[in-house]
Amino acid sequence: MRFGFLLCCLSVLTLGGAAAAEPALIPWPAQIVPSAGHFTVDQSTPICATEAAAQTADQLRALVKTVRGLDLPASGCMRPHIALVLSEKAGDTPEGYSLRVTRSGVRISARTEAGLYYGAMTLAQLLSPDNRFGAPVSLAGMTINDAPRFAWRGLMLDPARHFLPVAEVRTIIDQMGQHKLNVLHLHLTDDQGWRIEIKRYPDLTKVGAWRRPPSNGGPGSETEPYGGFYTQDDIRGIVAYAAARHITVVPELDMPGHAQAAVAGHPALSVSGQTAQVSADWGVNPYLYNTDTDSIAFVENVLAEVMDLFPSTYIHLGGDEAVKDQWRDSPKIQAQMKALGVTSEDAMQSWFMEQIGQYLAAHGRRMVGWDEILDGGVPPSATVMSWRGNAGAIKAARLDHDVVVSTLYLDNLQSARNDEPAGRLGILPLAQVYDFDAMPTVLTAAQSRHVLGAQVNLWSEYLLSPWYVENAAFPRVDAASEAFWTPASAKGWASFLRRLPVQFERYRRQSVHYSDLAFAADFGLPGGRDDALRNGGAKLTLGNQTGFGDIHYTLDGSAPGLASPRYSAPLDLRLGTTVKAAVFSQQGDLLAAERTYRFDAATLRTRASSELTACGSGDLGLRVPLTSDSPATAPVYDIDIFDDCFEYPQARLDRVRSIEVDMARLARNYGLAHDQSQVKSHDQQTRFGELVLSLDSCETGQVLARISLGDPATTANRQTLSAVVPATSGVHTVCLLFASPIAGPFYAIDEVRLKP
Repeated sequence: MRFGFLLCCLSVLTLGGAAAAEPALIPWPAQIVPSAGHFTVDQSTPICATEAAAQTADQLRALVKTVRGLDLPASGCMRPHIALVLSEKAGDTPEGYSLRVTRSGVRISARTEAGLYYGAMTLAQLLSPDNRFGAPVSLAGMTINDAPRFAWRGLMLDPARHFLPVAEVRTIIDQMGQHKLNVLHLHLTDDQGWRIEIKRYPDLTKVGAWRRPPSNGGPGSETEPYGGFYTQDDIRGIVAYAAARHITVVPELDMPGHAQAAVAGHPALSVSGQTAQVSADWGVNPYLYNTDTDSIAFVENVLAEVMDLFPSTYIHLGGDEAVKDQWRDSPKIQAQMKALGVTSEDAMQSWFMEQIGQYLAAHGRRMVGWDEILDGGVPPSATVMSWRGNAGAIKAARLDHDVVVSTLYLDNLQSARNDEPAGRLGILPLAQVYDFDAMPTVLTAAQSRHVLGAQVNLWSEYLLSPWYVENAAFPRVDAASEAFWTPASAKGWASFLRRLPVQFERYRRQSVHYSDLAFAADFGLPGGRDDALRNGGAKLTLGNQTGFGDIHYTLDGSAPGLASPRYSAPLDLRLGTTVKAAVFSQQGDLLAAERTYRFDAATLRTRASSELTACGSGDLGLRVPLTSDSPATAPVYDIDIFDDCFEYPQARLDRVRSIEVDMARLARNYGLAHDQSQVKSHDQQTRFGELVLSLDSCETGQVLARISLGDPATTANRQTLSAVVPATSGVHTVCLLFASPIAGPFYAIDEVRLKP
């Protein structure tokens, strides 16, 4: 009888008559059928392949050596072996494969090289089931029949904001291949940098690839130009490296907006005639491509070189966040619109994009654009990438446009923990990625066929280095790969969590900097800090985001291990105790490294940046670094870019004599376009402003203290400010408001301490 395993319900499987742990496969296959027998793979087991499958055999051999330490030979195929077989009879899906384990060996068969490669990646995972590096592996008898749910399974890298070396792009490509992702979307141009060499226009990289860092107004500002670009040889190497792993590289050149680096490198594009510098401001900037004949010719010339480098059918042209002020204010463009019969600037964008889309179509390529291209009418052949929710996907599919759902932003932080690095504070936890479904349920069967698939995005304004990119990507890419590949009926969150510890071991073997934050120990005080201070002790809870794993802890300052007490109930502690906790799988594998909580009065009277809240109806939407291009993972600061104001909630002020604030002066480098008017300005009483501490209300509350800020040009960018406050009793909110010129630097808080 043939059946598939629904691992959401089972923790062990019966394979070949013996109990066996579920295979640690990610993404989970469409179907696994058990069979009798076992086959052991050791150093003498050969991989045998025809010449057409030789590349896949070499890739399998190299990966197994890295993740398991077995160096499998390529000869000796008369004995039991691993066979890689390309056959037109092997299934009817272009990326599908079959993998069969019997007593006499392993056979992977597929109709295409891509399918064979995916089968090889599955076998590499079967051959690395634990941390016993170098040991033989006994495979239970089984047959895997597998194929993807979606054709487009993508990941976007953004080297335009923070440049990624070729070696890091290759690292990401390697992991994409192992996770059966098949589209690498490279965002190569934006306001902050032009990252691809164009021979005809060398200034695009000579000028457009470099930006001067923003200033915080004084000491501590970065001064060295930031940038980099890929030569055409670099691009050819990336494309070839990806193709060997059956990944298509889709380039994006953003237009008509996000054009400031292009205008800086090719001033003839300027709508206003004014020159521009490459922007150091994140967000939405005003520069657009011109729409005249010369500008269209420029884009076509650039795309001619791009198409020579990228064989992809799809070329991404952006189309997002194009603020039309420059077009609205240009007499030439307004005259052009009138001559064309174009009645709005949004419609003018559609006309512009259609010109470029027609050029691509004439060369056998297809345009992709972000869902704003729907706003003014979209070229008939365009594929829409929906990033502002499912509405764009639904609208595009109903208009018979192909769609890629692109709403998973991995630059959003994974948790609200203090030890998260920089990123966006729209929290995107691992479980939410796993539960993602690219298919809108409201579409008809015919409309659903336009949904090509989905991708994750790694926008890099706050992904400042390769470490940041990997930390943001993994293990959420594992969850996404299962959402993109595995049939919805075969998925199971509990099973996925059980399979992740082995994947973490594979990451360690490959030196991939994955994040453990979904499993890291959280420390909680159900009765609140106030009760703990009043009573001199409290019950402390331990947990984590996923609720998965065994938490082991110590109270004596030693490092927690498997021999340490296992957490099972709240701990009854007195002030002055230090708790250390680490998280392990049931098999004893480390899931999350040690975290420390100092349960003392000083800690209870302290709020870190992430424990403050925004003032009023504001939102601490970003966690930002001290300087905009520093690869350091700390310090980081939670801020509301519209209001330099913070609240310390539920502060017990009995016997508090002073308040200390560790603050930082940051660059105010945010392109806000039409939202600039929402930035709040607060009256100041001194030349450079003050930090104002108020009770309960930032607007009408009693002022506890007003601390003058120093001259930004001469004072350190990190300082501790302190003020004696009047005697106050009870629990209150303390408002901390920086009243300073909004044309100057931004002030942020690292930590606030109530001092008795």
